[in-house]
Amino acid sequence: MNRKIVQISTVVGTVATLLLGIWIYRTGFFEAEDSLKALLAGMGIYAPVIFLLIQIIQVVYPIIPGGVTVVVAPLVFGPLWGFTYSFIGVLIGSIINFILARKYGKTFVRAFVSEETYRKYYGWLIKGNRFEWLMASAFALPGFPDDFLCMVAGLTKMSMKRFLVIFLLFKPITLYFYGIGGASIVTWVFLNMPTLIKGWLAIQPVLQ
Repeated sequence: MNRKIVQISTVVGTVATLLLGIWIYRTGFFEAEDSLKALLAGMGIYAPVIFLLIQIIQVVYPIIPGGVTVVVAPLVFGPLWGFTYSFIGVLIGSIINFILARKYGKTFVRAFVSEETYRKYYGWLIKGNRFEWLMASAFALPGFPDDFLCMVAGLTKMSMKRFLVIFLLFKPITLYFYGIGGASIVTWVFLNMPTLIKGWLAIQPVLQ
């Protein structure tokens, strides 16, 4: 897989996500409290299925920023089901990454990141069980390339069982708080966007 294709797809996905956010704001979608629920009600059982597919795809082939789907889920499905669908999607996607890396090796993994990032984290493989501690920390803390580390794990001798144990122990809590916290921030920003814009414009003379 060509790394440039992955990078271009990521850029396109990011731009599309930003445009979607602007469209949602301009249409006043969040001003009507029941609009989103009504939309999902019309989709029936397909709403969570579609979301799961999107979540899995973005973990394996990151065409949109990874945190977007995690944050959107609680807004759409509520805290409990939003977390549940996000977790299932991320889990399945992470398992797929692990399996693909184990089957296709370093060439596959290198297609998704820069050579610098690859060397940085691949160097941990020669440090024995320290890589497991790195992966556990990455699952438990924000800011790490979790999806990529799942691929790197596939290059090690780590068993699928051990990989799943580490994932299930460290990933759920972080995923839950990241989703709930992010959803709260996004909701607040959208609801207060007019006030924020007015405030920003008001202080411009002072800043000049």
